[in-house]
Amino acid sequence: MEFEKILNIPPYSLNRVDKDRLLTDRLMELTRHHQQNCPEYKRMMEAIGLEDDNVSSYREIPFLPVQLFKKMDLKSVPQDEVVKIMTSSGTTGQAVSKIYLDRTTSANQQKTMVKIVSDFTGSSRMPMVIIDCPSVVKNRLMFSARGAGILGFSIFGAKKIYALDDDMKLDVKGLKEFLDKFKGQKLLLFGFTFMIWQHFYKELLRLKERGVTFDLSNGVLIHGGGWKKLISEAVSHDEFHERLKEVCGLEHIHDYYGMVEQTGCIYMECEYGHLHASNFSDVIIRRPIDFSEVEIGETGIIQVVSTIPESYPGHSLLTEDEGSIIGVDDCPCGRKGKYFKINGRLKNAEIRGCSDTYATKF
Repeated sequence: MEFEKILNIPPYSLNRVDKDRLLTDRLMELTRHHQQNCPEYKRMMEAIGLEDDNVSSYREIPFLPVQLFKKMDLKSVPQDEVVKIMTSSGTTGQAVSKIYLDRTTSANQQKTMVKIVSDFTGSSRMPMVIIDCPSVVKNRLMFSARGAGILGFSIFGAKKIYALDDDMKLDVKGLKEFLDKFKGQKLLLFGFTFMIWQHFYKELLRLKERGVTFDLSNGVLIHGGGWKKLISEAVSHDEFHERLKEVCGLEHIHDYYGMVEQTGCIYMECEYGHLHASNFSDVIIRRPIDFSEVEIGETGIIQVVSTIPESYPGHSLLTEDEGSIIGVDDCPCGRKGKYFKINGRLKNAEIRGCSDTYATKF
């Protein structure tokens, strides 16, 4: 199935049977494409004896471990068609994943983001507060996951302001002026979880104690990048929400799960606190002992599949995260597809989320 046809389907409209059929068709198409155009991928599939006739579901398509993109340059397009190289987050000394994008894959990532996020925020562009510093996005060719996240979500902003300066200090005057200018309008806020807590929430709290307040009750906050550091500081998901509401009136908050190896196919948190898989992607939870698929509610290693990657073989990946499926097609929010939760990183796995790697450096 061509990707453009998938784009024309509302992102959370397909039931389990219809989505299984769509994903199997598209992911097998991508598997053949990468076998033909990525020599390393072809050798890996030959080594495990993959044959099209033996695959009846996308669940049976072999996965690559995400760590492989740190050790090998995997691409399915000629080097002169690469327009962008994205790198994963990493602490000092860590190797980073390199993801090679051509124009088609890069454009499809953006189109997919628009479809997914618009389902939660509406289709209108809004004044946008980026809770980060402007220097992160300076290198447009070699995108870090953090910079890519900012730029990816920036397409939803009509007018934008960076809430932090390059020293990660809150721009109090600039933020005040921006909020006054767009007073009464719906606002979009975006940032990474630990940075929001450390450099935004804590400063708003300090200022509120001195009588300086900000009204963000019309805001919608989207954040991601990992919870490891905040959980270690005993800041839970619910407390994060409650504290932000108390300090600035912010009520509409959506976490998301995603990774640079499958940019575009993010998993947004709904109003009921569930992460959702759209038509563009899926999660499969596997038992660590034999990689068999778990039952609903059972914890295992998260595998992610994506319909987007054409310039590199990243359509079926095994992550280093643990999670469990909560249900399928029956979330109270009305969105079809799997909804799930993340339990955290596997034991001894490298820290890699934008929020968590920054927190470790911080």
